[in-house]
Formats: sequence, structure tokens, C-alpha cells
Amino acid sequence: MHQEQLRHLAEAVLFTTLTMSSNPATPTIKLVDSLSTLHELLENLRLIPRSSPPLFVDLEGTNLGRSGSISILSLYAVHKGIIYLVDVYKLGRSAFSNHQPGKNTSLRGIMESPSIKKVMFDVRNNSDALLSHYNIHLDGIQDLQLMELATRSGSKKYSYLQSQKGRMEKTQGGDYQADYCAADVSQLPGLYNTYERRMSPTWRTKVQNATNDRIQLSQKPEYDG
Repeated sequence: MHQEQLRHLAEAVLFTTLTMSSNPATPTIKLVDSLSTLHELLENLRLIPRSSPPLFVDLEGTNLGRSGSISILSLYAVHKGIIYLVDVYKLGRSAFSNHQPGKNTSLRGIMESPSIKKVMFDVRNNSDALLSHYNIHLDGIQDLQLMELATRSGSKKYSYLQSQKGRMEKTQGGDYQADYCAADVSQLPGLYNTYERRMSPTWRTKVQNATNDRIQLSQKPEYDG
């Protein structure tokens, strides 16, 4: 069954890349489903300039959390103009633990680094899933949902994306569509920039503290997202 899903994913990546390539502002989409493509990702993220935008991350899976599974990790490196779709289902633990040959960069290190800024929308279930299945302790996170709440002015872009989540959940007949994964994470930078401009320094501190609280909450035994 998984091979068929991978075939559809690869076809969707190719179709999405071809249909989007005519727009130079559109990011390149790369499927990461082998150690060689993982090492390519790690090489591109090995030295991230401090002036770069944050990394934008989204997880997809079935019942995302400790009782479910992670299928795809979407990572948008804006400074490289690339959206990586990491096939966690296929790569398993090596997706996070495997290091680039001769270097110390890994996805685990990136996810756990307090100095590498990463943006997620509602970090709680992402944190729960990563800790429960891969013992990854998220750090350096900014929660876009909290930023939206702090600056709420009626934006509904992500509400639409949330309504599309079922396309990635096998229990709802999802089929791991690359176009959805890429479209989902590609929305985050624009929303982040909008909310970031609206926030005062006081609210930035409040949002960061609330994000850290959400991560701590998700790591408690009684958490049930």
C-alpha cells in the first residue's frame, strides 16, 4: 500500500513542480525519500544565515500526536526557495537521526536548536508527535496560531488550509497529495510576515512565552490533543 502512496506522491511532486515552474517566485518542491536526498537537504540547511527568514514547518499524518503517526514533514526554506517534503513514513527514525557524512547536521538537531528559528501553526500536536515517536524536544519555535490570535483581524487563509487537513489522513481517505503539502506550508511565510509586522515587542514576548507553554503542555503524560 505504501508503494502505491509513494508513486502518487512522486507523480504529484512532478506535476506540481512543472505547473508552478513558470512563476519564478514559486518555490521548488523536492521530495526527500532517501538518504541521498536527505543529505542534500541537510547540506542546504547546514549554515543558515542569521539574517535569513525562519524555517516554516508543517507535519501531516494520521491522528497526529502520540496515538497516531507522522507521514510527511514539510519544510519551507525561504532563503533557499525550496519546499522539502520529507517522507517520514518511509525513512522512519533516520529522517531525523541520520547525519550528513562528515558533518554534524541532522533534522533532529535543527528541530531541537534554540538558535534556528522555526514557525509552526499550533505547535502542540506537532510537539506531541515528535516527542512521542522520535524523542525530539522542539525548541526555537514560534507558533503562528498564537501570533494570529495576538493580532487577529479576520484573516481566514489558514482556516481554509485547516479545512483541507483530511486530504492527508488515511482514516478519511487521504492520499498524501504533494500539492496540498506544498500549498499548506507555502502559505506560512506571508501570514508570518503579516502578523510579525502587527505585533509590538510586548506581544512578541507574550507569544513566545505562550509558545513555550504549549510545548511544555504537549510533553505532559496527561496531554490529549
